[in-house]
Amino acid sequence: MSEEKETIISENVILSETKNPIPQLKPRDSSVTGSFRMTKPSIQEQPIILIVEDNPDMRAYIRGSLGPEYQVLEAENGIKGFDSAADKMPDLIISDVMMPEMDGFELCGKLKADERTSHIPIILLTARAESQDKIEGLQTGADDYLVKPFEAAELNARINNLISQRKKLHEHFLRSYNLETDSLNVSSADAGFINKIISIIENNISDPDYKIEQLAGEAGFSRSQLSRKIESLTGLTPSLFIRLRRLLRSKQLMDKKAGNVSQIAYECGFNNLSYFSRSFKEQFGTTPSEYLNSNQQAENPE
Repeated sequence: MSEEKETIISENVILSETKNPIPQLKPRDSSVTGSFRMTKPSIQEQPIILIVEDNPDMRAYIRGSLGPEYQVLEAENGIKGFDSAADKMPDLIISDVMMPEMDGFELCGKLKADERTSHIPIILLTARAESQDKIEGLQTGADDYLVKPFEAAELNARINNLISQRKKLHEHFLRSYNLETDSLNVSSADAGFINKIISIIENNISDPDYKIEQLAGEAGFSRSQLSRKIESLTGLTPSLFIRLRRLLRSKQLMDKKAGNVSQIAYECGFNNLSYFSRSFKEQFGTTPSEYLNSNQQAENPE
């Protein structure tokens, strides 16, 4: 068989920079400390799954098992699988263990050690059922482990479980809405990534012209890689992530009475006061002026 190139299987599919719809954050009530919800997207984009398997018949079987609800990428060995994962940033990877060039254990360890791909769930497949093999797979960071031969229904159940866990992470992140990682069920590597992104934004928060391209460059990612990583971990696009961080900083400054509304807005990178007021109310359920006045009244009751 001639050397295959990694291909996108789904027909008429264009891998856009942001594969998930933009979630809109809206308060359930007027309380600025209330929990938040994510509205349903109008169009649900398909998750991307990468199959890394040297046997073409097994790749075809897995691809056929997945159904039309997924976009499917293929790679025929671990080296190509790693390159594809770093470039395309899939939502989930299914990898065989026994492969030439780079086996599944090596691939899994390399993916989990790389900041670009550490967040991607990985299911390892093997014909060896010994417990030691399973332990080795899990020790490399695999999220699940499936022994061949397996039923298509079992594979789909495990995929659905991992994707559902990621959706729950998004919901938890949006409910907490403070962008802190202490209460999130993420790895230390992914928590470190989120905190690094927050730190970069904080260092540039007063610049209204700060671009996503600049954030990606400072973080060591391409724009598309950064978009997929942030969306995968938080459910937010980078632009919404940046805006939310600006709004949270403005609220913190109001709590500290660090200036009037205009001064705080400019300090946080908003050069349009009308837009700042609308965004603040959308996020916290009250206008900046109302919030600032309520703080002042609380400190100086009649």
